[in-house]
Amino acid sequence: MDKQPYIVGVGAANADLNGASLAPIHLRDSNPGHISLSAGGVTRNVCENLARLGADVKLLSCVGDDTFGAFIRRSCEDAGIDAAHLYAARGASSSMYLSILDADGDMLVGMSDMRIVQQDMPEDYLPSKKALIQGADVVTCDPCMGEKTLLQLLDLCKPPQIVCVDPVSCAYARVVAPLIGRFHTAKPNRMELEILAGMEIRSDADLQRAGEVVLNKGLKRLFVSLGAEGCLYMDDTGKVLRRKLRPAKMVNASGAGDSFAAAMLYATLQGYDAEKTLDYGMAAGIAAVTHERTINPNMSVPLLESILQTYRL
Repeated sequence: MDKQPYIVGVGAANADLNGASLAPIHLRDSNPGHISLSAGGVTRNVCENLARLGADVKLLSCVGDDTFGAFIRRSCEDAGIDAAHLYAARGASSSMYLSILDADGDMLVGMSDMRIVQQDMPEDYLPSKKALIQGADVVTCDPCMGEKTLLQLLDLCKPPQIVCVDPVSCAYARVVAPLIGRFHTAKPNRMELEILAGMEIRSDADLQRAGEVVLNKGLKRLFVSLGAEGCLYMDDTGKVLRRKLRPAKMVNASGAGDSFAAAMLYATLQGYDAEKTLDYGMAAGIAAVTHERTINPNMSVPLLESILQTYRL
């Protein structure tokens, strides 16, 4: 009997604390607002969206043996993620992300504490999961764990596995940049692509040239998120696509990139062509920004199809 294809996510799993102010913010003072707690972390969010789309997905990460660790684990299980392989670090605090939104819903300040995945994850944790990692058709990761763990993961993965990286931020893109040729797929934004390619992007011609630079390093596929301008797709066969959907009324911008990545990987697992893969990613972005939660609990293939019918230009 053929084994069922599955996806492994390796990276951040956080408790996200979000404060949204009800009025213009007064700094160095107490401000009335709504405060909410949710499970987050780039790779965990991608995994949750994948699980909601119906993929078999397993998460490798590190949580503390604290209340937040139990909350992260329970949130993963409730969403359909296989969280059995999470490592619980004794006496450590789970990683947290704190964000303060102004009265318009834009982030005023964010703060992340990712020490647990960088300091408390044992060196033999990923090697002990070698069979699980090597059995996956797709591996998705982020660089929040640090360069050493990222290198360890890349050494464990073997072609024809599709290993995808989300650079997360400009700071973390610098960790990814020297290793970019060892990944199959990357999903940077324009600023992160500048760091991966080592060049400024001032025009569409620059954008494409930067894409060529990273593909020439060995990357196979590149999805560059361009916000309201849609997405640029390039691959090692020379294919270049630029697509966007009709703009949607934004409720919460924070989960768009993670949902894009999940739908793109789901489509990849199904063997869809570049056009359909790109469309699924962009539809998932709309599903995210039009819902108040970071992850749309209604995420599903029928939802993506209905969004494409409504928003396709």
